Amino acid sequence: MSTLDEIKAKVDIVDLISEAGVKLRRSGRNYIGFCPFHDNRHTPAFVVWPETGTWRCFGACNEGGDVIKFVMKKDGLTFQEAAERLAARAGVTLELRKPVTTEQRQAYDRLRKLLEEAVIFYHGHLLQNQEVLTYLRRERSLNDATIEAFGLGYAPNRWDAALTHFTARGYSEQELLEAGLIVAREEGSASLTHGRFYDRFRHRIVFPIRNEQGRMAGFGGRAVDPNAVPKFLNSPETPIFAKGRLLYGLDRARKAIRAADRAVIVEGYLDVIALHQAGFENVVSPMGTALTEDQLRLLKKYTRRIVLALDPDRAGQQAILRGLDAARSAMDKEGEIGFDARGWLRQEARLQADLRVARLPDGLDPDEVVKRDREEWRRIVENARPVVVHVMETLVAGQDLSDPKVKNQIAAQVIPLIEDLPNPVERDAYRQALARLLRVDERALLGAPGPRFRTKRARPPREAPAPGPEAPLIETTRFVHQIEAILLTILFHQPELLFHLDRSLQEAGLTPLTPHDFEYTDHQLLLIALQQSLEQVESDHLPYVLAHVPEALQGLVGELQRQMFAAATGEERLLDEALRGVIRLRRIHLEESVEQLRFLQEEAYQQDDAQAHVYQTLALEHARALRNLDEAHRQLSLKRRL
Repeated sequence: MSTLDEIKAKVDIVDLISEAGVKLRRSGRNYIGFCPFHDNRHTPAFVVWPETGTWRCFGACNEGGDVIKFVMKKDGLTFQEAAERLAARAGVTLELRKPVTTEQRQAYDRLRKLLEEAVIFYHGHLLQNQEVLTYLRRERSLNDATIEAFGLGYAPNRWDAALTHFTARGYSEQELLEAGLIVAREEGSASLTHGRFYDRFRHRIVFPIRNEQGRMAGFGGRAVDPNAVPKFLNSPETPIFAKGRLLYGLDRARKAIRAADRAVIVEGYLDVIALHQAGFENVVSPMGTALTEDQLRLLKKYTRRIVLALDPDRAGQQAILRGLDAARSAMDKEGEIGFDARGWLRQEARLQADLRVARLPDGLDPDEVVKRDREEWRRIVENARPVVVHVMETLVAGQDLSDPKVKNQIAAQVIPLIEDLPNPVERDAYRQALARLLRVDERALLGAPGPRFRTKRARPPREAPAPGPEAPLIETTRFVHQIEAILLTILFHQPELLFHLDRSLQEAGLTPLTPHDFEYTDHQLLLIALQQSLEQVESDHLPYVLAHVPEALQGLVGELQRQMFAAATGEERLLDEALRGVIRLRRIHLEESVEQLRFLQEEAYQQDDAQAHVYQTLALEHARALRNLDEAHRQLSLKRRL
């Protein structure tokens, strides 16, 4: 959840608008009152939807938006000022992200240049160290071509090897510090008798870490001495190295992931390298910590099928038996991926991905499996199990299923996972599978007479009401917001696609995309900035957008950049997705408007026939627009099939 989303979630729109002097009365699950932005005291035409956190006037001004738009319009504030005021009200710190200046960009480029030179420096020392080379060749079975391709290196067993080398080449200590190559000596430390800084990586095998475009970001280091602590060491967080947003090997794995339509996540850098060498190039690894949603979104740009290959003794079975409800925020040691079943299922639902778990042979790492038998690794990945199935099979292994208490313990851990699933078909299928596995009547798992395993499934907040005269058909905030965000993500990925989108809409007899198609003010402003960038610059639209949106939106722009899930998708498919998004948004808006106008019409008949006629006319216009939209959608669908 972004800061702006958190603000909207915490500010009650009904309270906010009521405090502004608008008298609202409940009408079904909505609220209605007189619009504060124009004179009309005959029939209330101002509607507030608490479920979506939005408002709209069906009267003279015909405007609408979210809490930010209301404060902007009511008090004459800019987006930034309104966001800051609402952040203070919600008790939220508004995170501001300044646009990257030319000077900062140049500084980052120099850091990357320094890191590229460090790759050469460490690799040269590796070629001079026969002991480490022998370890990589014999113990890890890596050939020279692989060592060269991945740029593996060795950090000398000295305190100042890198420091001396790079300062002699004209780099400052500050630059080396910002790149993460050296560490500042603690005040009063007696361990060092020279200088204020020392090398971060010493007597370690060094792994260059690149972002998905192949640009240097940092390093990972594995200790040569088996007794060294820590065994694994990464670069610190820097302006260009955020380990929660990087995946080792993704720059080399992108094409293979796309071709295989599957990404495999393993635990170690050497596992990635060994599998790539064996021809399995769709493999990546996180930076030695639990997987983040940002990392999964990176993979989703290339595939929705993601397999987590774990050693069940370490990160699978033991994590489950310690309790599925507790997420593992910290691991026992670097290089180990946490397996939190409930967390994985939530991410699977949120990302609409297919997440699976591969079971490795006990005691073997992926590089050892592929060294023993390449086809065995292929079978392991092909046989990866859905998360719930993996949990069930892991818990059942070695248990006495004739013991009712054992059955109860297993069911008590699995049922909450099943109930967390948003898809009712999947829930039903997994309950049946669990019942067969435990050899119990499925009704026992549903709360029928017998053991009461059933837990309350969390209902989505602000559930949409059923259609009716006092409950207009609406979509939840999350759904509408998601459609808008996906549409913006597509357009930020390929801004020129906006021209094709508008042309396709016009050919279908529909109007081009406008900010009014969006409910949320932040999304409206981003679309405006993107449209303006297409008029002002020929390429590289992001810097223009960053320079022309409020500070409060800088973080959202960055979030959209990180969510480029469609980067591996062709332009034609992206256009189809964008068209569906626009039509879906317009349909939601029109359905909602028709229902609300009909309700207002009924109310007006009791007070003012003339005003009722106005609402009837508007309702008919919206209904006609809805029919036209459906017809245009049908024609577009036929055209795409042809």
